[in-house]
Amino acid sequence: MAQVPQRFFDALAVRTWCGLSLRALGRAREEIDAINVYPVADGDTGTNLYLTVESAAAAVEAVFAAHEVDAGAGDAEDGPSLADAVGAMAHGALIGARGNSGTILAQLLRGMAQVLSARGDSPHTGGSGLRAALRHAAESARNAVARPVEGTVLTVASAAADAADGAGDDCAEVARAAYEGARAALAATPGQLPVLERAGVVDAGGHGLVTVLAALVETCTGRPPETGAVLPARVEHGDADPAGECAAAGADEDGPAFEVIYLLEAEDAAVARLRQRLDALGDSLVVVGGDGLWNVHVHVDDAGAAVEAGVEAGRPYRIRITHFGHGDVHTTGAERPPRERAQRAVVAVVPGEGLAELYAGAGATTLLARPGEPPASGELVQAVRRAHAREVVLLPNDAELRHTAAAAAEQARAEGVRVALIPTRSAVQGIAALAVHEAERRFDEDVVAMTSAAGATRHAEVTVAERQSWTTAGICQAGDVLGLIDGDVAVIGPDVSRVAATVLDRMLSAGGELVTLVLGDEAPQDVADQLEARVREAYLAVDTVVYRGGRQGALLLVGVE
Repeated sequence: MAQVPQRFFDALAVRTWCGLSLRALGRAREEIDAINVYPVADGDTGTNLYLTVESAAAAVEAVFAAHEVDAGAGDAEDGPSLADAVGAMAHGALIGARGNSGTILAQLLRGMAQVLSARGDSPHTGGSGLRAALRHAAESARNAVARPVEGTVLTVASAAADAADGAGDDCAEVARAAYEGARAALAATPGQLPVLERAGVVDAGGHGLVTVLAALVETCTGRPPETGAVLPARVEHGDADPAGECAAAGADEDGPAFEVIYLLEAEDAAVARLRQRLDALGDSLVVVGGDGLWNVHVHVDDAGAAVEAGVEAGRPYRIRITHFGHGDVHTTGAERPPRERAQRAVVAVVPGEGLAELYAGAGATTLLARPGEPPASGELVQAVRRAHAREVVLLPNDAELRHTAAAAAEQARAEGVRVALIPTRSAVQGIAALAVHEAERRFDEDVVAMTSAAGATRHAEVTVAERQSWTTAGICQAGDVLGLIDGDVAVIGPDVSRVAATVLDRMLSAGGELVTLVLGDEAPQDVADQLEARVREAYLAVDTVVYRGGRQGALLLVGVE
């Protein structure tokens, strides 16, 4: 079905643009990954851009869904405003930004949002507003990079803004001009950046931005740009391995060893000092955001020092550290023989660092999910790819991730991986499933055994209420301790130990042979000892095992099997 053109740029256009950009990047992801040679040849620029836009699109969809709920309740008649939609897009991109190019794209979207949100209650903007948004986006992205380099996505963004300045006041004209200007600039990037010329490719981040601008044209006109494909990715050496060309031609083999990314809650003055410190520690520094929330990206040799700098500036979280290891980034293609696929792997979403270590020790590939920050389907697909196996058992370990995990499984299957999704609703069910996993068994037999073990494990958690609310056990107040059994609130009380004991008694009243306790960082130190003693005294045939989960959100996870 042909896309309906958007006469004005409004909230619906934002939603459409995000959706079209996500689909376009999904199609172009592998091609963009393959030409990624700058600033390091880590082959993930397309994937990082896809994940960044996926987060932006999800945030916009959430805003529309909230307005639909309000409309159903009679609280709202119209959909979200333009300011609501672009604000959600920018925030979603900020918290979901991945890699150097993804972080810069997040700032480009934030720059656009700042201009479009400033239009107050106006439900839409015309070409002049879109033109101003593209200009501010290019300038704010360039200011976010510590040491801007020409021949990159920054150059492409500036060219798009320059071209848009010469367009009329129709959104379609502005979008087409920006796309054509960006496309011409992308074609010229090999002549500006020697590493691209040697590898015979255009800039990967710039390629991604042109893809996003092509989606903007389709949003505004109802059809893709007439020029068709963005550009041939390889502009000279059609048979070259870009990563190998880059290294062989003199890429910085002694470059920083780590990529460090984190979200940071901090004041502007503290971030200014952080920029100076991180700039001295490494390179590829990009700090984007504002209003107290920032996304920090840097390449360094001392990852700990980069994180410590964030701690001094404010509160860093969602920390990701990637090691540019030997045979991974700074070596030639000849030194990187393709890794043989394993026959089978287990991929699991886990809520804390302690559980991540436990699962990894048992041989699983893990994806860490921070409290309140569930992973997107693209992140799950990436975890499946990291497992590098022909067969994968996927453990979401959260009832809310069922649909996300199913979408990831479908995409992985389309890539030729045999995937079985076991609908684990808690990490303790995942532990039970992993305990009976045997890679030597037939795939179907292994999945049945793991599913049976997970299904036979009742799960509970002890947590603290954040606000007053109605529950299945009555009304709770902010600060009350809640005991949830199989997802429903069963106990409300003032004391962690007593609530945990009550939860354990109720679970064991139906029988059980093994109790698994996973303690979060904020749980009282003696609660595990008290519960172990209770099991020994009151349930003689039941064993207990205790793990440390780290920052897992819940004070305590309980499994009974």
